[in-house]
Amino acid sequence: MGLLTWLAIGAIVGWLAGIAIKGRGSGLLGNVIIGAIGALIGGWVAGSVFNIHDPISGFNLTTFTVAFLGSVVVLYASRMLKIG
Repeated sequence: MGLLTWLAIGAIVGWLAGIAIKGRGSGLLGNVIIGAIGALIGGWVAGSVFNIHDPISGFNLTTFTVAFLGSVVVLYASRMLKIG
């Protein structure tokens, strides 16, 4: 995936995860960071645990789903640790 795709997906899924967990987004930069970290974590879990080959592969539904679920995990963990 190209840098612009990472930024676009990160912004969208970070915002959606923020709404799902916190009731609001985290600002554009915060959403991109949460989305990118969530995509990395979600991609690792999908590949390692569920044996999904190339879960983060471009601008598609699988990528959005994996990145969104990873972002939700990141926000939930930060809430449990009182970081965010």
